[in-house]
Amino acid sequence: MKHHLFSTSWILRLTGLLLGVLLIQNGYGQERQQQARQVRRVPIDSIRLSDPCILADKASGLYYMTGTGGLLWKSTDLHIWEGPYVVAQTDPESWMGPRPMIWAAELHRYKGKYYYFATFTNRSVKIDTVAGNVIERRASHVLVSDKPEGPYVPMADPTYLPADKPTLDGTFWVDTDGKPYMVFCHEWLQNWNGTIEKIELKPDLSGSVGESTILFRAKDSPWSRERDEQGNVGPNKVTDGPYLFRTGSGRLGMIWTSWIYDVYAQGVAYSESGNLDGPWIQEPELITPPNFGHGMLFETLDGKTLMSVHSHQNINGRYHRVPHLFEVDLSGDKLVLGKEVKF
Repeated sequence: MKHHLFSTSWILRLTGLLLGVLLIQNGYGQERQQQARQVRRVPIDSIRLSDPCILADKASGLYYMTGTGGLLWKSTDLHIWEGPYVVAQTDPESWMGPRPMIWAAELHRYKGKYYYFATFTNRSVKIDTVAGNVIERRASHVLVSDKPEGPYVPMADPTYLPADKPTLDGTFWVDTDGKPYMVFCHEWLQNWNGTIEKIELKPDLSGSVGESTILFRAKDSPWSRERDEQGNVGPNKVTDGPYLFRTGSGRLGMIWTSWIYDVYAQGVAYSESGNLDGPWIQEPELITPPNFGHGMLFETLDGKTLMSVHSHQNINGRYHRVPHLFEVDLSGDKLVLGKEVKF
């Protein structure tokens, strides 16, 4: 009788466990089906996306595009894109919390793996208040995958940058010393003169090494403009969207974005030393037309260099941002922007 009661209890527990697994699988399946129903094929000018970054992956013969929001699109021709797919898998127990905001995601292939550089924000954690602005926990971070389509998952280090410092728009660069680096912005909301900085990464990009150093500050810009509360006009305090490149002559350059009053604007700087330490000399003129910014450069599968960038419009108080592609000539000593790619 005792044995019979034990068996009945065990059977009930097993049945409950199996039912729970089935419910979880069913819920997961419904979620995946819902996501699959939302996946569609659309032309690039129908996608609403800030900070578009495109990876041309020779191994798969496909293009992968991501950006703010952390979603992913795939394409064979840069015109028609399939998506969006959810690819970032963060740790809900980490500083990011269960549902972090994702900004300015980038994809980079390095030593046979794929890396997801992005800005994550936990809105429930406040780290500072400056000039009446409450600053949320926000930082650049790196995830990894064996495949370009993900999923991208956390690595060893729980943080790459200090918890009391709002950072964003991390990008990837291997410098002349052969070491990998993250180049990122320290947000102007805290320092009121945004910076672009570098920090060394571990060889497998699983964490950072040492402390960051400043490459230049927002107000080094000769082309940005803002008006302060007293009506004085000077350089803007915002740094946004750094991205590094080399010209055909071997010159190291960086595109980055700020504002001319209420106009989104992107300029370019060049390193006199040829490495990240600079000094960085700012070009006097914009590199893209007004109301385009946060660009990046990539080589197409047939060997052409393009810039992916988003247009910026304020429509009824809401930002309207769309990816665009421009031809780029890097054969000389400077980046020369060509015509917009039209499909």
